[in-house]
Amino acid sequence: MGKVAAAVPGLERGLRECTDGGRKGCFFGGAGVGFVDVVLGGVVPVVHANEVVSGERLFDGEKTPMLAAWLGRFGELDAARALLPDVDRVVGYVRMIHAKNAKAAE
Repeated sequence: MGKVAAAVPGLERGLRECTDGGRKGCFFGGAGVGFVDVVLGGVVPVVHANEVVSGERLFDGEKTPMLAAWLGRFGELDAARALLPDVDRVVGYVRMIHAKNAKAAE
């Protein structure tokens, strides 16, 4: 998640520019979901799972308010709910990967 965390400020800037600070919509595509929204939307369950496992918020409402709001809006889309994996399943997967990496580091 380190590389993802390093990209977050740029994503916040990009979302601000794409929406003119929220005046032209609330997605990277503007008023509607665009290509970048779909691509980034695939990591929404992983972001939520990481928060559960680590307790750290990648998209923080104070540091990245537009991304934090985007995360909530994207996750509420009917299509996202229908297609994205359940966060609890992803939490189990993330925990398994952490355990595997910890064992390999021993």
